[in-house]
Amino acid sequence: MLLLALFVAVPIIEIALFIQVGGLIGLWPTLLIVIVTAILGTTLVRQQGALAMSQLRGSFSELRDPTEPLAHGAMILLSGALLLTPGFFTDAMGFALLIPAIRSVVFKEMRKRIKVQSFQMGGSVHASGFERGPFHDATARESNTIDGEFKEVEINESDTPGDSGWTRH
Repeated sequence: MLLLALFVAVPIIEIALFIQVGGLIGLWPTLLIVIVTAILGTTLVRQQGALAMSQLRGSFSELRDPTEPLAHGAMILLSGALLLTPGFFTDAMGFALLIPAIRSVVFKEMRKRIKVQSFQMGGSVHASGFERGPFHDATARESNTIDGEFKEVEINESDTPGDSGWTRH
């Protein structure tokens, strides 16, 4: 129900703001502001995204919990979508999500409402697709060996259809 309310409320807010701002400063300055905020937002999203990726890589290399850098990255991605959406309200929300302090507050509020039951870093990788195949063999899976059959085929010079140019040395 909250999502439905957002889908209805946000466009109404945007239309009202466009009418108000356009009435005050005119059509072309209003459109120019929308285009400039999209360009500025894209630049800021790139910078913040690069910073979030380096923090995520740091958490992986130091074996720390990557939850917060991942959440910050998701909020930066959302802010980019909001900034590319034409409108003053969505731009304000997008720019707000680019401020690290606001993202931290949002993350803390989300953390209160979301319960993580388990977390694991590392572990083994299983190729489950091969285990169910027709050539299932436990010893082959453990030793990474694939059994197969082959037959040598001799090519006669008379069987080859002309020189293709690919075999010249």
